Amino acid sequence: MNNRERAMAILNYEDYDRMPVVHFGYWPETLIKWAREGHLDEEQARMWGDGNSIDAEIAEKLGFDFGWYNCLHPETRLLPPFEEKLIEELPDGGRAVLDGEGVVILRKPGVVSIPTEIDHLLKDRASWEEHYLPRLQYSEERVNHTLVNVDGGGLTTVGRGGSDYLREGQWDCPYGLECGSLYGVIRNWWGLVGLSYLQADDPLLFDEVIDTVGQLCYRVTKRALELADTFDFGHFWEDISFKNGPLVNPKLFAEKVGPHYRRITELLREHGIDLVSLDSDGNIDKLLPIWLENGVNIMFPIEVGTWHASIGPWRERYGRELRGVGGMDKKVFAHDYAAIDDEIERLKPLVELGGYIPCPDHRIAPDAEWSTVQYYCEEMREAFPA
Repeated sequence: MNNRERAMAILNYEDYDRMPVVHFGYWPETLIKWAREGHLDEEQARMWGDGNSIDAEIAEKLGFDFGWYNCLHPETRLLPPFEEKLIEELPDGGRAVLDGEGVVILRKPGVVSIPTEIDHLLKDRASWEEHYLPRLQYSEERVNHTLVNVDGGGLTTVGRGGSDYLREGQWDCPYGLECGSLYGVIRNWWGLVGLSYLQADDPLLFDEVIDTVGQLCYRVTKRALELADTFDFGHFWEDISFKNGPLVNPKLFAEKVGPHYRRITELLREHGIDLVSLDSDGNIDKLLPIWLENGVNIMFPIEVGTWHASIGPWRERYGRELRGVGGMDKKVFAHDYAAIDDEIERLKPLVELGGYIPCPDHRIAPDAEWSTVQYYCEEMREAFPA
């Protein structure tokens, strides 16, 4: 079996020869550190990207089989994005910058975490109609200009022969179709506070924004599938929860956003794509049944290291329809081999549930030791044969 066949067999509760060793990429700072230590060259550290040829090179060096986040990414967001612009130089060396989503963020020297939001260009109907609605119109270029990158192969675009490559469907690792974000990007544009007020202050505009984004994601996904429907899974991004639960009322999410999920996942299934994964940070327990009811059946990642999430309790509650990729505590990469051994032992009963592929949650952080990650990959192969 190749890695594509293994992964699909596991997620469909079929027989497989061994568990693939899967990752979700790396922080740029991690690759820079590893290059300084001599494990990678500077080009590998600088040019890595999900699913590209350097991704395959680094995976081979470490012992991973592939990264889950290997997808075609047609453009479902702002087109064009806002031109980045410096708003203000601050006395402490920080910079207030307008980013590509129309958000004024604070950048500080040496800080690489998510930046602080200072202000948002999107505030009301006037700013929506002037700056955002024109950038959320469907066009063929949203699909045709998308880069095609499969199994580390050469780069091209969908409109320049990439669709032929996709229709062949001969890749060796799982390859997905990114279907967009139906609420998370909206939260980015308005900010959490602004979007919360919008629901009460202008419910008609709130509905219009959600429906505009949902319709755009549907049309882009539909066009991509018309050109090629050989994808192994669909995928959504949200990031709409924090440590105590969702950043949106679950009842409202089910009513307003759920139908858009259902429409897109039904479209995927019409094209024979039955697996749909979703990436949302934080404690998603209250949103999970809404996604499941509307066609999303793979949670990726599963944040064990932060919120102590696990596919185990979810499986008890929702049954085998719910699959998972993730749930491996990447913090152990900063510790010794014994910590790796303990983590793999913790994973064994979860793997036995079926429909589950362990994967480090999120990007591997700079505290990870190269040799420890290699040891993890070696031991995973030993621990999970068929």
